[in-house]
Amino acid sequence: MKKSASSLLLAVLMSVCSLKAQQTSAPSSQSTAPPGRQSEPATTLKVDVNLVNVFVTVTDEHGAPVGGLTRDNFILKEDDQDQTIKVFGKESALPLSIALAIDTSLSTRHDLPLEQASAKRFAHEILRPVDALSVYAFSEYVKEATRGYTADLKRIDESIDHIRVGAATALYDAIYLASRALDPRKGRKVLVLITDGGDTVSKVDYKQAVRAAEEAEALVYSIIVVPIESSAGREIGGEHALIQLSEDTGGKYYYATSIAQLDEAFRKISDELRTQYLLAYYPSQNSSFSEFRRIAVKVTGVPESAAYRVRHRAGYYTVKSEF
Repeated sequence: MKKSASSLLLAVLMSVCSLKAQQTSAPSSQSTAPPGRQSEPATTLKVDVNLVNVFVTVTDEHGAPVGGLTRDNFILKEDDQDQTIKVFGKESALPLSIALAIDTSLSTRHDLPLEQASAKRFAHEILRPVDALSVYAFSEYVKEATRGYTADLKRIDESIDHIRVGAATALYDAIYLASRALDPRKGRKVLVLITDGGDTVSKVDYKQAVRAAEEAEALVYSIIVVPIESSAGREIGGEHALIQLSEDTGGKYYYATSIAQLDEAFRKISDELRTQYLLAYYPSQNSSFSEFRRIAVKVTGVPESAAYRVRHRAGYYTVKSEF
């Protein structure tokens, strides 16, 4: 009996030791995947981030958009190094997110009703069911009138109608905040500014506003409203800043001294957005390690290409700023 009892006790002790060893070697209950698999999402994310999208507008000598080009008609470089275009498409197929920012400062009070009417016509002309638009009004502060992006034209019209004149001008704040809201959205992203170019009370500066637009991959179209072109009160410095911002992001600037010119500017923007191209690439391994990498695109293989103008963003930041 004693020998049988001892054997039984030894068997129990061995079973307990074996169970503890299994518990020690087993993964913690807090771990949801083996260490090797935990690194897979990070790798996938890295690939997505490294794909660089370049939205390209090509116009002829008369400024009309050029359609019908193919992948083989484009040469793309990053920091002077040739890149292979992995994705090519016509932009009209992609969803469009538009931030429409309207200057409501005191200096624009006489033109605001006409600007509102023109902006509504633009929204009705450009938006498709897959697109969305957000209305911003900026004076001494920035207000998102639509409270988010929407394709509901009635909601957009009401938001535009209800914006009111303020005092000062927070233009750079409007660019910064609208760009940050555009940043996470998919597809094409566009910021349309209607302003006389002045900035008086922004909390962010021009460089911060530009970087926010570039990081969001937003094309900035500036409609510079000049009621009296020869007016001594024109904000020339602000106008030049908007021109540079538009060029650096691949957008365009327009001057409008009348409601007809304002409508024409909106029409040209609408036409361009229907005939853009998407070029996407993975930067080659021997690309530079600079924080900002410059992009250059040329059109080739077309007899008239020497007269074409190619517009796209100047480059991109390899690391996004914190906000």
